[in-house]
Amino acid sequence: MENERTSPGRDCFWFALCLALFWFVGDQAVAETRYSVAEEVRDGTIVGNVAKDLGLEITSLPGRQFRVVSESEDAYFGVNQDNGDLYVLRKIDREELCQGSGVCLMELKIIVENPLEIHYVAVEIRDVNDHSPVFPETEQRFKIGEQTLPGRRFQLHAARDPDAGSNSIRTYSLTSNEHFELDIHSDEEKIPFLVLKKPLDREMRSNHLLYVTALDGGKPQRSGTLNISVTVLDSNDNRPKFSQEVYQIEIEENAPIGISIFKVNATDPDEGLNCQLEYSLGKTLKKKVYDNFDLDKITGEIRVKGGIDYEENDVYKLDIEASDKGTPPLTGECRLVIKIKDLNDNPPEIEITSLSNTVCEDSKPGTMISLISVKDKDSGLNGKVLSSITSDVPFELKPSYKENIYSVVTKTTLDRENISHYEITIKASDCGEPPLTNFKTLHIKVTDINDNPPRFLESPINVYLTENNLAGSSIFSVSATDRDVNANAAISYYIMRKENQKDVLSFLNVNSENGQITALKSFDFETLKTFQFQVVASDSGSPSLSSNVTVNVFILDQNDNAPVILYPVSSNGSAEGVEEVPRNVNAGHLVTKVRAYDADIGYNGWLLFSLQEVTDHSLFGLDRYTGQIRTLRSFTETDEAEHKLLILVKDNGNVSLSATATVIVKVVEPKEAFAASDVKSSAKDDEETDVTFYLMITLGSVSVLFLISIIVLIAMQCSKSTEYTSKYLQEANYDGTLCHSIQYRSGDKRYMLVGPRMSVGSTIVPGSHANTLVLPDRRNTSDEVRE
Repeated sequence: MENERTSPGRDCFWFALCLALFWFVGDQAVAETRYSVAEEVRDGTIVGNVAKDLGLEITSLPGRQFRVVSESEDAYFGVNQDNGDLYVLRKIDREELCQGSGVCLMELKIIVENPLEIHYVAVEIRDVNDHSPVFPETEQRFKIGEQTLPGRRFQLHAARDPDAGSNSIRTYSLTSNEHFELDIHSDEEKIPFLVLKKPLDREMRSNHLLYVTALDGGKPQRSGTLNISVTVLDSNDNRPKFSQEVYQIEIEENAPIGISIFKVNATDPDEGLNCQLEYSLGKTLKKKVYDNFDLDKITGEIRVKGGIDYEENDVYKLDIEASDKGTPPLTGECRLVIKIKDLNDNPPEIEITSLSNTVCEDSKPGTMISLISVKDKDSGLNGKVLSSITSDVPFELKPSYKENIYSVVTKTTLDRENISHYEITIKASDCGEPPLTNFKTLHIKVTDINDNPPRFLESPINVYLTENNLAGSSIFSVSATDRDVNANAAISYYIMRKENQKDVLSFLNVNSENGQITALKSFDFETLKTFQFQVVASDSGSPSLSSNVTVNVFILDQNDNAPVILYPVSSNGSAEGVEEVPRNVNAGHLVTKVRAYDADIGYNGWLLFSLQEVTDHSLFGLDRYTGQIRTLRSFTETDEAEHKLLILVKDNGNVSLSATATVIVKVVEPKEAFAASDVKSSAKDDEETDVTFYLMITLGSVSVLFLISIIVLIAMQCSKSTEYTSKYLQEANYDGTLCHSIQYRSGDKRYMLVGPRMSVGSTIVPGSHANTLVLPDRRNTSDEVRE
C-alpha cells in the first residue's frame, strides 16, 4: 500500500492556493491526508495508519470513539481503535464507484470525540486490469457494392472496457486480408473503422469473413473479438450526405416528452430507391441516448422520449446515419451534440450527522451538538446554498473550513426547568430563480442537573393543635416541591433538632417520604401552649440541595379541667365551711364568698355559681358571677338558727365540668357573735393565710408560663415575620374567681381566648370551640394597649 500527502510546495499554484485557504479558515485549516489502494483487494487489507499520520494518541482512541464516517451510502473502510490502522471493510470495485478514466477518490471523515475533532482523508482507488474488452454484438454484417472505391470507411462496433488508464482499450487489430484494413479514430474514445483498400469483385468472392480484436494495455493483456461479415453487392455508388458533419443545439432540462428538438436532413444524388433515405441512430451510442431520444426514420425529426435531467448528464452526443435503399444501400453519418441547460429543479439536501440528541443544561455556550452538511445537485447559482436556523432557539450554525459543512452549537446557557426540549429547524435555500428551500428538524432534549433546591409552599407554617391529641397519630403534614426531575426531585424530610428543643422535639416524628408529622405523645395546653421547630426538605441529587421551613405549633385548649374550690375548705380538705351571722343584720349583708379556680382558659375557664340546695330560698341569694352569698331579707324569730347551702360551680365548656361546695350558715345573737368574733377572727386569719398561700402559688405558676410564652413568641417574631405578633395575658377576676385570656396577632387579625368579661365589639371565630374572639385592630388608635 502507498501512503502520500499533498504538499504545498508541489508547484507555485498549489502553494498560493494553500496559503489562501489557510488565511481564510485560520487555525481550523488542516492538510488533507491521502492514501491509495488498488481495487479488488481482500477484506481487512491495511491502507495506512491514519491515527499516526493525523498525530493522534493511539492509547486514547477507544475512549474517544475513533471512527470513520464515509460520504457514500456504503462503508468501504474502517479503522482499528487499538492501533489506528485504516483498513478495507469489503471488496471495492472501482468501475462501480467511479465511471470514467479520471482519478477515483473517496473522501472519508475521521471523527474522534472528547474533544471533538474531524479530519478529512482521501483514498485513491487504483485500477487493476480486471475486465476484458467487450463488443456490444458478437457479429457485425456489412453489404458493400462491388463498385465501392478504395478508402471507403465502415464504422465498426466499438468495444467497451470499464477499466481506466492503461488498462482500458489501447488498440484494435484485424485479421490479415488483401481488401480491408483498420483505421482507429481517436476522439473521446477509440472508434474502429473498416477501410476498403482494394476494390471488391463479387464474381471473384461474394463474402468476406474477418475478425477484429480489441486489445487493452493491462498486464497481462486482455482482448475481445468481433466477427465481421461482408457481403459484396452491386451498383449503388453514391451515399447520402448531411449538410454538416456536426450539429450543436441546446435544450432545457425537464423538456416535455414528445417535443421536437431538431430535424436532420441528408441528400443523395442517386435516383429511385437509391436516393430514398432512412435515418437511424448509431449502434454504439450510450443506453441513455436511446432511452431519452427518438429519431423518426423517415423525416429525420428528433423528439424527446424520456426525462432529461441536467444532473444526470449535461451533454448528449448522437451519431445519426442516413441510409439509402439502393443495392447495396449507402450510408452517411453526422453527429448531433445536444447540450442541456440547467434549471433550478433540485432543492438543497440537508444531512444531519447527529452526535447526540441530548444536551446537559449546564453546557457552556459553543458546545457542539450535531454536524450538518448541505448539498445541491444543481450547478452555478442554482447549486449555491445558504443555511440558517429559523426557529428561535439558543443554538446557532457555525460554518466549517470546508464549504457547506456546519456544526450546531449552543449559543447561550440552557435551563431545563424553563424549556426541556428544543426543535431546531434548519433551513437551506439555494440562489436560483426562484430559490428552492428545504427544511430539517433536529430534536434536542435538555438533560437535568440538580440546580433547584426544594421549596415549601408556605413559610412559616402555623399549626393549631387541640390538646389531648391521640398519641401516635398524624397531626399535620408539610410539603415541598422541586423543579428538577427524577432523583434530583426526590424529596426526603427530617426534623432539625436543636439542643434547647430536645424535650419537645423528641416527641415528634416526620415521615421522610410524604412529610406527615406524627406526635408521639398527647400535648397538654396547661403545660405547653406553643412551640417551634424546623423541617428540612432535601433532594436526592448530587450534591444534594435542601431548604427548611419553620413550623409554629399553637396548642388549643379543651375543657379538661374541672373547677377547684379554693374557699371554703375544711381542715380535712373537703369543700365545706361554717359561717355565723348575727340575727340583726339587714338585707344585703355579705355572708361569705365562694372562691374557685379552673386551669382552663376562655369559656372553658369561665365559672358560674348557682344554689343547688338551700333551706330557705327567700333568705339567701348567690351572685352567679362572683360567688358572693348575701342575705335577701332580715332574719325573723321564726327563722331557723342553722341553714345549709349547697353551691354548684361549673365552667362554660361545650361539655361543662363542675364542683360543689357546702356552706353552713348559723344565725346567732349579736352578743354571741361579738364574743365569738375574736376566736373566729383568729381562725379566719389562719384560713385566709392558707387561701392566700394557694392563690400566690397559682398566680406564680401562671406568671411563669406567661413569661415563657412571651419570650418564645418574641423570638419567633424577631426571626421570622414582622407581621406576626403574639402575647399572652393573664388576668385575675376582680371578684376573686381566677380565669384566663390569651391574646395573639396573626397577620392583620387579632385573636383572644376570653374569660368572663368579653369586649362588646368582639366576635367569635368559627371552629374555635366558641371560646376564641376576633378583636378589632386598635393598633392605630391612641388608646391602644401595648403588647
